[in-house]
Amino acid sequence: MMTWWTRLRRLAVGTALASATVLAACGEKNTYVAPPPPKVTVAAPVTKPVTRYLESTGNVAAVNTADLVARVSGFVQAIKYNDGDAVKKGQVLFVIEQKPYELKLQQAKAAEDNAKASLVSAQANYQRQADLVPSGSASKATLDNAVASRDSAQAAVDQAIASTKLAQNDLDYTQIAAPFDGVVSARKVSVGAFVSGTGNPLATIVSTDPVYVNFSVGERELIGIRAMIAERGLTPEDLKKVPVEVALQTETGYPHKGTLDYAAPTVDASTGTLAGRAILNNPNNVLLPGLFVRVRVPLGPPKDALLVPDTALGTDQAGRYLLVVNKDNVVEQRRVELGPLDGALQVIDKGIGKDDRVVVNGMLRAVPGQKVDPQTASTPPKSS
Repeated sequence: MMTWWTRLRRLAVGTALASATVLAACGEKNTYVAPPPPKVTVAAPVTKPVTRYLESTGNVAAVNTADLVARVSGFVQAIKYNDGDAVKKGQVLFVIEQKPYELKLQQAKAAEDNAKASLVSAQANYQRQADLVPSGSASKATLDNAVASRDSAQAAVDQAIASTKLAQNDLDYTQIAAPFDGVVSARKVSVGAFVSGTGNPLATIVSTDPVYVNFSVGERELIGIRAMIAERGLTPEDLKKVPVEVALQTETGYPHKGTLDYAAPTVDASTGTLAGRAILNNPNNVLLPGLFVRVRVPLGPPKDALLVPDTALGTDQAGRYLLVVNKDNVVEQRRVELGPLDGALQVIDKGIGKDDRVVVNGMLRAVPGQKVDPQTASTPPKSS
């Protein structure tokens, strides 16, 4: 049987062994093991041809618009269109009471016939006097009177003819026709209303095919355009062949195509912009005058450019930048100059090369000046 003394000895030995173990452990050297570098996804920039565009906002305007007014006075006899109708050039739209003008035309024609009869009589009298003068049967004074009567009769005929034409014009003006193809607004008068040549418009007609699109270009874009013109050696006539693409605010892409039609010769000093105008066919009347539209004009043929995902770009107070992994797998911050956006890709004009490894995923783990573990993207980014 174990005595209390035996138990005490064993407890002392166990305590000594434990103390020795602790002391041995305290004698070991502590070392720090650094964590592995963070993993990031990198990809080389995409190289592809990109068309540079000048983009602006414009508004649609009618090529032709005119107020229809009465050129003679009278009561409106008929209105020969429905409000909002599309009409053709020469189509009669309003008729003013014609009877008074028909009577005036008859009166003028009668006066013309009377003047012509008087001219025949005066011409015959002149001929008789001209035949008698050589034989002395008529005096020179009588012949002079005959010449004056003949010339007066001729003048009366000319005046009567002019009066007839004026009467015919007044009769023609009782019919107000469309001066060009277009759409007519709601009538502003009704049948039976009295109108005059100095009165208000009867209606307005607007052409809808083709249409103009007016837009303006800023000073910076203007400098780029002038450089493009000089580079390509374009003449003023060539400029009118430059394509222009237009879209409504709710449309995707630029479905409406036209050409440049006009550029102002001077810059507006108050706004620092240059006015431009495009002309587009509009067979379905999609582009209504007055609508605001998006406009873009290509600044030349496509040229190769470097593109990266738009999501890879960072922004700080100094501007836009990309994170690039160098040959030592150290992250570098590169300041970049941006070109146009091509779908989900952003054109980079300056700041990177085609062989650079751009961080496209894990940017929060990529600290400039620190090493990373770059993982190459399985597929290159694509534009939409």
